[in-house]
Amino acid sequence: MKILKFGGSSLDTPQRVTNAIKIIGDSHRINKQIAVVLSALGAVTDQLIEMSSAASKGQEHYHELFEKLVTKHVDFTTSLIKKNQDQVLRALNERLDELKDVLHGVFLIKELSPRTLDFIMSFGELLSCLIISESLKERGDDAAFLDARELIKTDETFGSARVDFKVTNRNIRNHFKSHTGLYVITGFIASTEINETTTLGRGGSDYTTAIFAAALNASEIEIWTDVDGVMTADPVNVLKAFSIKRMTYEEAMEMSYFGAKVIHPPTMQPALNKNIPIRIKNSFNPDFKGTVINNQSIPTNYMIKGISSIPEIALLRVQGSGMVGVAGTAMRLFGALARAGINIILITQASSEHSICFAVAPKDATKAKNIIKQEFVLELQAKQIESPIVESNLSVIAVVGENMRQTPGISGRLFQALGKNGINVVATAQGSSELNISIVIPQQDEFKALNAIHDAFFLSDTRSLNLFIVGTGLIGSTLLQQIEEHYQFLLKERSLEINVVALANSRKAIFDTTGIELKNWRSVLEHAEETMDLSTFVQQIKSLNLPNSIFVDCTSSEEVVSRYAEILKANVSIVTPNKKATSGSYDLYKELIGAAARSGARFLYETNVGAGLPVIGTLHDLMNSGDKIIKIEAVLSGTLSYIFNSFTGEKTFSEAVREALQKGYTEPDPRDDLNGMDVARKLLILARETGLSIEIEDVPLENLVPENCQHLETVEEFLTELSKSDVAFEARRKKAEREAKVLRYIATLEDGKAGIRLAAVDQRHPFYDLSGSDNIIAFTTDRYLDRPLVIKGPGAGAEVTAAGVFADTIRISN
Repeated sequence: MKILKFGGSSLDTPQRVTNAIKIIGDSHRINKQIAVVLSALGAVTDQLIEMSSAASKGQEHYHELFEKLVTKHVDFTTSLIKKNQDQVLRALNERLDELKDVLHGVFLIKELSPRTLDFIMSFGELLSCLIISESLKERGDDAAFLDARELIKTDETFGSARVDFKVTNRNIRNHFKSHTGLYVITGFIASTEINETTTLGRGGSDYTTAIFAAALNASEIEIWTDVDGVMTADPVNVLKAFSIKRMTYEEAMEMSYFGAKVIHPPTMQPALNKNIPIRIKNSFNPDFKGTVINNQSIPTNYMIKGISSIPEIALLRVQGSGMVGVAGTAMRLFGALARAGINIILITQASSEHSICFAVAPKDATKAKNIIKQEFVLELQAKQIESPIVESNLSVIAVVGENMRQTPGISGRLFQALGKNGINVVATAQGSSELNISIVIPQQDEFKALNAIHDAFFLSDTRSLNLFIVGTGLIGSTLLQQIEEHYQFLLKERSLEINVVALANSRKAIFDTTGIELKNWRSVLEHAEETMDLSTFVQQIKSLNLPNSIFVDCTSSEEVVSRYAEILKANVSIVTPNKKATSGSYDLYKELIGAAARSGARFLYETNVGAGLPVIGTLHDLMNSGDKIIKIEAVLSGTLSYIFNSFTGEKTFSEAVREALQKGYTEPDPRDDLNGMDVARKLLILARETGLSIEIEDVPLENLVPENCQHLETVEEFLTELSKSDVAFEARRKKAEREAKVLRYIATLEDGKAGIRLAAVDQRHPFYDLSGSDNIIAFTTDRYLDRPLVIKGPGAGAEVTAAGVFADTIRISN
């Protein structure tokens, strides 16, 4: 025999009930002997509680709530039953009239006892089973309504009654010996020895199912819900969660205790006692095999079986020197809490015995604190124990699995995933069974933690990054193109998934946690409803709190830079070609470096100096490996490199500048290149990376813009006036030529001093053969003393800069 159970999510609409009826009918024809346990229609139990509460407070609007309940059940009846509709509606109205009378009584006496509430709540299952049993009959199934109160007997603990299994099992077996056919059984409800209605508590319909299955030695229990079995994590929070094929009773109990809503722990015990398999199936995807829960553990490729959480708990800490070595402290503490009916979710104690932490539901926190104060009043007065400390807004996450036993590295991987994403662990607990590791974390980090842990254990071969990109100009748009072109390659060959989850320009912003489609990002951004506001954008990044988040700043905005510290403190890494942060004040530079170090986020800006060239990374490698930097020489402007490589005597200096402007090598105003400030900022960054605490004023430079050209209004005026200086520049070029040298605009860092000037170098110098718009950097170190380490290549352009930003982004995933 097989027992099927359908919860409220499978009975939420007439269409969903129709699906359930089809599943029941198909199973009946295949298995012959089945019974079905039903919950109330979707949300009905909550509605019954709400109208009962309103009536007990003398609030007349309970009538409106009742009428909505009536309308719902009538609509379901008329939608599902045609032939015998009038008769079913009469039976339905008889039940509803009885409920109406009880509610009126509660309203009159303004009292709602647990006994009365149990009776009122029973109507949910009674009504759903009436409708669905009659609907099955109409479709040709030999279905019979069975009121579980006739068979399941309990004590008088209303709200969460205890089952008398001896009487109950006898009743069920005797009934099914003399009755055959398909039974539709009310879940959740039972009755006392004198036939007063009781309920079986949270998850009561599951419990009813297990009680009948155990009594009848069923071959299998099927729990039909709205997901594809038990998932590796809650799919609402973890989009990459997937179904678990098999798990043990213990694993299922651990997961459900810590928040997995598919099945409820008390359901397990009757089934476990009889070794009855439990299959969790999806009523919206009936062909999917679902999850089988039994007592057999099977090998898997994963270290854990699943992750679950309790989203809201409070943590109480009791500590004091008077606890150390004192026998009976824990007994007194938890005994007092037990007598007050307070459930303990998690316990952890330091080996020093100086403190005990435990988690409770937030509603019990204040009560628990007061009880502890009462129990230890003398110790508090003597200052042997401190006043209990309550921490709120916390969550518990549990990592569960049979494979955890005797498997090294579980805790390491867990805490590494949390640490990498800046998630603080408030408390942790692990039983000696090694089946569960539980951690307490800030509630705001629950979503991030669940996804980070899930990736670490189930998708360890695939790393994921979530990008928030600001700036869609030349560099930003080129970066988006590169990401789109290389997405599949990185996913397939490098197991790296890059999701652009937010995109903004100066006008519009869009967010999509599933990933923005990059093929048509321009159109999507153009039609976005959200106006770009930097404060709102940053707040949204923090609110989403996604794991492996990276803020990519492709602007040159100082306003964006002003938000860097806030972003880093939120454990969001930053990648940027924007030099305003690293070449601004030294205090800001140090603040950002420190914020990244403290939060565990990364702050990468390789493109600040050499665009796509690995300048900063190479400098770090040299220093980290113990090498000493003696001197750095560099040509750090692709624009000036091109100008002086073109300035060979065939054209004047002003003509070389005009040509560079026309070819797009310069800024819109070439003076922004010729004044040397861009080179100064880059040299300043290199100096700071070597450990020097200097400001931009400490970098003397030779300004190549003649004084008579510096304050002209237009670029054309500047170029015309610049021609008056051609003779002077030509004189410098000829002097260098006579000495077999060439002109290079060189930045130098040596003996703690930085400087920039136009210099002449001969053939022995590594900069002599520089060509085109290439940049070049030479590191003279203890190891590279006779021949400097040279890095050379394109130092400007959207392609190489975007590629450098892309490389920094990928580097964070490693």
